[in-house]
Amino acid sequence: MTTRIGIAGVTGRMGQLLVEEVIAAGAVLSGGVGRSAAPPAGVTAYADVAALAAASDVVIDFTHASTAQATAAAMAESGKAWVLGTSGLSAEDEAAVAAAAGRIPVVYASNFSAGVNLVLALAERMGAALPADAYDAEIVEMHHRQKVDSPSGTAIGMGRAVAKGRGVSLDDVIESGRHGHTGARKTGAIGFAALRGGQVVGEHTLIFAAGTEHIALTHRAFDRRAFATGAVRAALWIAGRDPGLRSMMDVLGM
Repeated sequence: MTTRIGIAGVTGRMGQLLVEEVIAAGAVLSGGVGRSAAPPAGVTAYADVAALAAASDVVIDFTHASTAQATAAAMAESGKAWVLGTSGLSAEDEAAVAAAAGRIPVVYASNFSAGVNLVLALAERMGAALPADAYDAEIVEMHHRQKVDSPSGTAIGMGRAVAKGRGVSLDDVIESGRHGHTGARKTGAIGFAALRGGQVVGEHTLIFAAGTEHIALTHRAFDRRAFATGAVRAALWIAGRDPGLRSMMDVLGM
C-alpha cells in the first residue's frame, strides 16, 4: 500500500521542497498545515496536526520549537508515525518527543542529510580516539541571517556525538557564545561558535586542536533539498513500524 505522508510546515521553504520530494518518491501527499499563507497548489490544507495525522500514515514536521510539545501530544494520540526535523528544542521539548515515542514510531534528527549523518558517525569515533585532555573540540557553524536558533541543531548533534565518544554528557562540557574575560579554556570542554549572514544553507566544521596538530571535519550544504530527500526517506522507512525513538542513522542502517 502506498504511504500517505502529511507535512507540518508545508508553507515554509522546507515544506515546499518536501511536497516535491513526496511526489517524486511515489508516495501519496495527504496534505499539510502551515502557519501562514496558502499551501502550494494542489495540497489539501488541514486545520491542525491532529486532523492531518488522521489523514496520513506519517507526518513530516519542520515547524517551530514552540509547537513541539503540543505536536508531540497530538501525534501520540493519533497513533501515526512522526518524522521530526524541527531544531532548537529544549530539554522539556525533547522529553515530550521521547514520551510520544513510547506510543508511536518517531524519527527525530538534527539533520536528515546522509552526508551529515556520516559526519556525525565520524565525530563520535574521533571523540573516542582523540583524548579530551590533549585535543580541544570546537564546532563552528554558519547559517542564513533568518535562522532563529543558535547553535544549530546540527552543531548540537556534532557536540553530542563527540561527547558520546568521550563518555560524557554534552550538557556538562558545553561552552557556547564566549564573550569578555572568560578565562582559560577548560580541559574537556566542547566549544561552539555560531555565525549568521547572507543566505548560507548550512556549514559546519568540527575541529580537534592539539599542541601538535589540528584535524578539521567539514560539511557544507548547498541546497535544502538534501534535507527534504532524507526526511521523505525517513518517512517511508518509519511508517508502520513499532513505537520507539529512532535517528536518521537508524534509517541509514548505520
